[in-house]
Amino acid sequence: MTGWLGSVDRGLGRTIEAGRWLVLPVALILFLQWPLRDFIQAGSREANDLGQWIFALYVSLAMTFATRERTHLAVDAIAHGYSSRVRGAIGRWGGFACVAPWAIFMIWAIAPTALRSVVGLEKFPDTNNFGYFLIKASAVLLAALALLQALLDVARPKER
Repeated sequence: MTGWLGSVDRGLGRTIEAGRWLVLPVALILFLQWPLRDFIQAGSREANDLGQWIFALYVSLAMTFATRERTHLAVDAIAHGYSSRVRGAIGRWGGFACVAPWAIFMIWAIAPTALRSVVGLEKFPDTNNFGYFLIKASAVLLAALALLQALLDVARPKER
């Protein structure tokens, strides 16, 4: 891809590549919850809340990464006997036909709630800790990234 479409594709790729490092703080937080709860007897609920919103952000990026790497949606499961050109077309257009309507619906359904949550800097209801709005924003991010990737896949030049 060249031009502005290529720039968008590279930018999306760099964004989700950077997001892969979020798995390290999630793993560390999950590891620390047990000693915080049992030995220190403080901070485990805060660690859990922090881990939840980092994990939500990580998942929203990881799903798009899996789609980009062709490990999430695999055309080969149903079309292994088809030519590579036909499999490429099914991958592009099939992914678009399935993902784009879902993503548009999710953005339409979730965006107002997420926007209210972000504007109000909504906190976790049971702990009153900061960051619950990030979980709702991550759901919108997941749908937006999925839609963007589906559009990029359809716009990608045909493989010969």
